[in-house]
Amino acid sequence: MNGFYADKQAAAAVRPEVLEAMLPFFTENFGNPQSLHSVGQKAARALQTAREQLARLLNCQPEEIIFVSSGSEANNLAVKGLALANQARGKQIVVSAIEHVSVLKAARFLEKLGFKTVQVPVDSYGLVDVGKVAEAITPDTVLVSVMMANNEVGTIEPVAEIASLCRSKGILFHSDAVAVVGNIQVDVRAIGLDALSLAADQFGGPKGAAALFLKKGTKITPLIDGGVQESNRRAGTENVPAIVGLGRAAELAMMEMDKKGQRLARLRDRLISGVLTRLDEVILTGHPERRLPHHASFCVKFVEGEAMLLGLDLEGIQVASGSACTSKSLRTSHVLTAMGLDPAVAQGSLVLTLLDGTREEQVDYFLEKFPPVVRRLREMSPLYTRFLEEKKDVHR
Repeated sequence: MNGFYADKQAAAAVRPEVLEAMLPFFTENFGNPQSLHSVGQKAARALQTAREQLARLLNCQPEEIIFVSSGSEANNLAVKGLALANQARGKQIVVSAIEHVSVLKAARFLEKLGFKTVQVPVDSYGLVDVGKVAEAITPDTVLVSVMMANNEVGTIEPVAEIASLCRSKGILFHSDAVAVVGNIQVDVRAIGLDALSLAADQFGGPKGAAALFLKKGTKITPLIDGGVQESNRRAGTENVPAIVGLGRAAELAMMEMDKKGQRLARLRDRLISGVLTRLDEVILTGHPERRLPHHASFCVKFVEGEAMLLGLDLEGIQVASGSACTSKSLRTSHVLTAMGLDPAVAQGSLVLTLLDGTREEQVDYFLEKFPPVVRRLREMSPLYTRFLEEKKDVHR
């Protein structure tokens, strides 16, 4: 037993097959894809191969792929770029209340330029109501952006229904699918998306490689001015090794995704069931069924997320938390508060995202070590002591 790393959404190792594909492009195949000579054209062909590999994963055309540096950049390019390029059609943007901060802050930036942002609420599971989206849309709405699944609570959103709604009204629809692509099947044609964000490091690829799917014929304003890279949509010398890695990771994901997802879903359910049966006063956050196969998240009452995280780390277990301390923010998770959780309870957030190679014995190891960590922390909590006293009084 070598511990248990369950923080895939923050970082994961590059797959060996991906690294192998990348290595030659750091050394002998070092050319610039924009160069016309043979060395540059070898790199250009590698970019095209990666574009085709990713296009097959998404069921789109290679020219509909824009390579960028991160999921946050993809989200910024989508929200700002689509709104600015199409502002003659309207200046209202609709987003959900649980979007990634890169979407929310991009929308906030546009407000300085005269745009208006409307946030659609979610239910206690973090699920967006399509009817609420419809209510938020006005004749001035130019863009709707709703994530495909939330990275903090794992809830999978009804994006196909939202896409259909937007299409019926002639409104552009973008979805942040960073937590989804490579983990479950995503068909941009079947869903009906105009734009989609993804990142390689969420499915075995390297950090620094991401992409925006942009439906052919959709106008977008570049955020980085300069050269002609990415068909004039994103200037800057391409990170060829990382993009090659993204393409190879996409190829592997396409072959393995379904089988891997089924296995991880079984481990996820074992983990969730084990936590809820071993500890009281624990809330499963996110939808119990409509959730990512590798994702489990909880709020543990009377305990802070940072304390649990550090206690587990001493046992060789690495997880994440949505609490203020561990997110390096001065605020409680906006996702959990949008779901109606009391801020004090939200401070006890714990998020586990399973690696592809997670084993059953690792889950069992977590289930063995986690309850004692929580009990030790609760013994030091005056709030928990008061809770137990009040509970006794009720039963007298």
